[in-house]
Amino acid sequence: MSTALIPLPPQPQDVAWPTSDWPTGELEATVDKVRLQTLVDAAFNTASTSPLGETHALLLVQRGRIVQEHYRPDFDKQTTFPSWSKAKSITHALVGILAREGKIDIHARADVPEWTDPNDPRHNITLDHLLRMSSGLAFREDYTAEAPSDVIEMLWGDGKKDVAHFAASFPLEHAPGTHWAYASGTTNIVARCAARALGKSGSAFHEFMVEELFAPLGMKSPIPKFDEAGTFIGSSFCYATARDFARFGMLYLRDGVWEGKRILPEGWVDYARTPTQQTAKMLTDDGPYGAHWWLERGGPGSFSANGFEGQYTIVVPDLDLILVRHGKTPLDLGQNVKDWMADVVACFRRQPN
Repeated sequence: MSTALIPLPPQPQDVAWPTSDWPTGELEATVDKVRLQTLVDAAFNTASTSPLGETHALLLVQRGRIVQEHYRPDFDKQTTFPSWSKAKSITHALVGILAREGKIDIHARADVPEWTDPNDPRHNITLDHLLRMSSGLAFREDYTAEAPSDVIEMLWGDGKKDVAHFAASFPLEHAPGTHWAYASGTTNIVARCAARALGKSGSAFHEFMVEELFAPLGMKSPIPKFDEAGTFIGSSFCYATARDFARFGMLYLRDGVWEGKRILPEGWVDYARTPTQQTAKMLTDDGPYGAHWWLERGGPGSFSANGFEGQYTIVVPDLDLILVRHGKTPLDLGQNVKDWMADVVACFRRQPN
């Protein structure tokens, strides 16, 4: 994979920011429109069983304008789609806002009540470890029926009333920063740390999300979910429209700046898209991992928010492109969706015949 970060493009001067409504435009002449239409038709073909499962929404934004927008019957631009793990990237943004305000230090020991004892081996886990999925906690994440999964127990079992406490109760399996393992529990620990840094939880934390993140971007649809302890379930639950997920992707494509105002601190997006050391050469279906963002899903230099059953927001800086896909794809068809999205992005790189 590439080592240098591709520059993030500014908003074109002749294109309005999508705070109130999205500008629309035509596909550029260099786009392979025939191939792209074939891929769109394949995704939204409801006449037969699709190798992609169900695609409910596809949104393509290039140079600040919507150039393609498609919905399956019974879905439209007002539909709020589940984020699943795309919410992790929203959690990353919330931590960034608190870092900008000087309320949180990602390199300091995480403020976790369960780990306050200096003799506890988890005592030195930082927010950076948690954001990079390298905390070393023995949290198991699996979505198959055959394997025990701590994420299922956290979201729907004994842990659902206090997801952060459940996740923070796991012992250390590896020294912090030495081993990478994808774990939704770490995100919920981060979400509680954010609430503690702010001094607000539940509805008050929701107000912070709206005032500092959603409202400045014109995101009116998000519905974040909280557990009974008042913690944002930042691992998994924030519903929003495809257009609002694209707005969120645009914030990162524009380096955390919106209409001239810095929402995320300088360097925060680069932090998100810098590979975690243990994953820089990781050959997995999802690619390397940054800080609560996946890398390379849309080709070199791209980064993405990925969610269960095929929810994606892919940011492609060198093409000034955002791809949002929502649907319901079984696990065994997941690679088909990833290959399909790569083909869609390739249409913007390929010279048409």
